[in-house]
Amino acid sequence: LTNNGNVSKIWKSLFASPDYESGVRVANWYARSGVNPEELGNYVEGDIVFPNNISMARNGIVTLSSKWPHGIIPYTIAGRFSQTDLQTLKWAFAEYARLTCIKFVPRVNELDYIYIANDREGCYSAVGRVGGAQKINLQSPGCAQRGTVIHELMHVVGFFHEHTRWDRNRYVTIDYRNIIPGHEVNFEKVKRKNTNTFNVDYDYRSIMHYSETAFSRNGNPTIVAKVPGVSMGQRIHFSKKDVKKIRRMYKCARGRSYL
Repeated sequence: LTNNGNVSKIWKSLFASPDYESGVRVANWYARSGVNPEELGNYVEGDIVFPNNISMARNGIVTLSSKWPHGIIPYTIAGRFSQTDLQTLKWAFAEYARLTCIKFVPRVNELDYIYIANDREGCYSAVGRVGGAQKINLQSPGCAQRGTVIHELMHVVGFFHEHTRWDRNRYVTIDYRNIIPGHEVNFEKVKRKNTNTFNVDYDYRSIMHYSETAFSRNGNPTIVAKVPGVSMGQRIHFSKKDVKKIRRMYKCARGRSYL
């Protein structure tokens, strides 16, 4: 595959429906494996289901209609989750409300909403508001950890992965020799004209950044930072730049700290 940024045509050939092989991989995932559970899927970039009927671009969506009006995201819990998992979801919703103007609210009768499932299909979400009921899958326990929940919900809010930015080659080198054959597309970067970074610099610490061995066929790095000693792929919490991008996308009120 050529690294030409023509992702829209390539993405349509990738999985956009439940994939049980991804679920098996996530079931076998362990915390010290060196990768994040959402990097194990056969979906777009590992954890994105990309509907063919919507126009998007990375790092954040470009189509305004794909944003959630007023930053309000109705949700329902469709899967069987443990009390610990439910507390993690509650915590994640509260963190979005605390740091941004995004509000996850229980669905009443809204037509557009997310439903959160726990099917044996791995971790995945659509990006932004796609219309109607849209599924976010958090296979427990791997996908129901705090950082992964924040990550998947940030897809819902409207963001893709950090390493696909048009300017990423200034900050990282992609070592295609180490990528599992057939997964090179997960490392395609986009053209500048199709990208909205909201004037926020590249962020190694973003919760949306791949780990350095994502989709590695041999355990060697697939992403090498050009700044020595920098770690990538953290799944602890938002970075400051993650919060800044969300606030700018949704035009959160200036002067409010959300803290």
